[in-house]
Amino acid sequence: MDINKMLAEEFGLRREQIDNTVALIDDDKTIPFIARYRKEVTGSLDDQTLRLIFDRLNYLRNLEKRKAEVTAAIIEQGKMTPELAEAIDKATVLVEVEDIYRPFKQKRRTRASVAKEKGLEPLAELILAQDKNTDPTAAAEEFISEEKGVATAEEAVQGALDIIAEQVSDDADLRKELRAYFSRSGVLSSKAAAKDAESSVYDNYYDFSEGVAKIAGHRILAIDRGEREEKLKVTVSVPDGAGEAFCIRKYLKGKSPCAELISEACTDSYKRLIYPSIEREIRSELSEKAQEGAIKVFKENLRQLLMQPPVKGTITLGLDPGYAHGCKLAVTDETGKVLDTGIVYINTPAQAAKAKQGLIRMINKNAVNTIAIGNGTASRESEQLVAEIVRELPRKVSYMVVSEAGASVYSASKLAAEEFPDYDVSLRSAVSIARRLQDPLAELVKIDPKAIGVGQYQHDMPPKRMDEALSGVVEDCVNSVGVDLNTASYSLLSYIAGINSGVAKNIVAYREENGAFSNRRQLLKVPKLGAKAFEQCAGFLRVREGSDPLDNTAVHPESYKAAAELLKKCGYTLADIGGLADLSDRCRDIGMQKLAEELGTGVPTLKDMISELSKPGRDPRDELPPPLMRSGDVMELKDLKEGMELMGTVRNVIDFGAFVDIGVHEDGLVHISQLSNKFVKHPLDVVKVGQVVKVRVLSVDLKKNRISLTMKL
Repeated sequence: MDINKMLAEEFGLRREQIDNTVALIDDDKTIPFIARYRKEVTGSLDDQTLRLIFDRLNYLRNLEKRKAEVTAAIIEQGKMTPELAEAIDKATVLVEVEDIYRPFKQKRRTRASVAKEKGLEPLAELILAQDKNTDPTAAAEEFISEEKGVATAEEAVQGALDIIAEQVSDDADLRKELRAYFSRSGVLSSKAAAKDAESSVYDNYYDFSEGVAKIAGHRILAIDRGEREEKLKVTVSVPDGAGEAFCIRKYLKGKSPCAELISEACTDSYKRLIYPSIEREIRSELSEKAQEGAIKVFKENLRQLLMQPPVKGTITLGLDPGYAHGCKLAVTDETGKVLDTGIVYINTPAQAAKAKQGLIRMINKNAVNTIAIGNGTASRESEQLVAEIVRELPRKVSYMVVSEAGASVYSASKLAAEEFPDYDVSLRSAVSIARRLQDPLAELVKIDPKAIGVGQYQHDMPPKRMDEALSGVVEDCVNSVGVDLNTASYSLLSYIAGINSGVAKNIVAYREENGAFSNRRQLLKVPKLGAKAFEQCAGFLRVREGSDPLDNTAVHPESYKAAAELLKKCGYTLADIGGLADLSDRCRDIGMQKLAEELGTGVPTLKDMISELSKPGRDPRDELPPPLMRSGDVMELKDLKEGMELMGTVRNVIDFGAFVDIGVHEDGLVHISQLSNKFVKHPLDVVKVGQVVKVRVLSVDLKKNRISLTMKL
């Protein structure tokens, strides 16, 4: 199998692009590095496409490895034929290879193997031949043997049918045909596991059925969970007799004395051996597809959440709401450094009045500009108090309710203890909430992505696959933004291409021991950071106000010479970096292709270089719409009226819609059917996490605290 050829065809790319990409992957180049600094050889493939190619490459290589193992095993048994070799070679998925290998596998003791031990294989072959002159009962008489444990002709025939049933079950082509039929025409059904089942979250699945080809991924995941919790019984079925008919059609040769026995063996094979196996495979395939779909949604939600625009240049008060233990407060300056901490209580009107005065003093003392309120317990009361305060303050202070998902996980972590050894767990949460508003990416990378809460059924996903997928998203986001080498935490540095957590800790230790880095080349003095790691990471690390202006750009050190030459050709020097508004125009006047050739670089790299030199330290998040800040207008659920139009922030996107924060503590659901006047295949095609949208209230259920919204305005 020519894997690179297959990849080129599947992704619709030139063979050269795939060959170059695979060569870079095999040379241990990271995805962010390949995407950013090897555009000429990959044809400017982005990080998401590169990850898809990487995953598919690994699958195909594992397929090839398994083919080789199966081929060797069959050859060792002396049973390889040209037909088998061709079938193995043509197999495109692992399940097909396993089907081919099934007859040659070392099986546990089965009814068929027992029958073979009794010497009944020749009788099975005789019946399978279906000769019109063969009397199976008479033929079976010859196999009666007290020594072998065959007492009657009927026993001999039954043993022969067991052998035939296993042979039918081991038929790779038949299984492939049946699997396709189940995928096309099968129906997945679920029923309550108990006759007197109590009402639960699985009510909708107590008497449910839907075609295998049509059922949505989120339904599969819900049914799988219900089955694990022993609330549901699940089956996959096709019309009665249809599966057996496939087997009989293939093995019955026409009318003969053996015809009825062939039909009996095929029916037994299907019911006892094939159907349970195919059902498991179909269920497994549905679950895997649903899991991949959920992981894809989680990845996209996480990407949007991490890439939310930071609220820069503000002094922020983080408020972690609570009743019994009070509301924890932490003020951070523009860089995230903690300036002040405290606790206020809001359980009674007297406490709330005292808390209000305490908050005002803290806001004025530290010149707070923004307030970040966690959305957990007591969030509603905290927001009402903050709303009163910002309305009364003489200067503008705005606030935002932020998701505190994972804040408790972070605050109790070893990393938080290292960052804030003098603060207790609750105050660390308040710091995290403040920093989430100031720089979501830098703060959220400290938390296990699964704990951030922007997916569905995330705890049901295969842990290894989930971790790989989400780590890839975090890595792509961190590298696309770049990090300050002199201020980044080791948790942030560990996501930089070519740097693992050990090297990241060494960078921080070197910085603490030797002071701030003055240039990128100093990285080579960091223990365990060699030339190969430097090549991968250098372009993503920024040194602000260092000895070389290029160190504060995404220009890679390997292109410094070309960058200096570019500036010279356009009449500039390195000292002019940052004030080059017309650099792009001057380059176009010279001619991009000509300039690239003279500099010994490609046009894609040249364009990136021009962009970086014009705006050094550019943050791609700054180009996105700012988050929705509030300034005192607070509503409760009971204040909502049907038809009311509001602005809100998308908090989570799932398969069947999107949850939107409209400032009433409970997020409202915009069902997929209400996202647009046009047909929407998936909510991610219309909305993203963090997006500010205009919605209209469709209905409010006060008893269940549910809000139904529409974006069809």
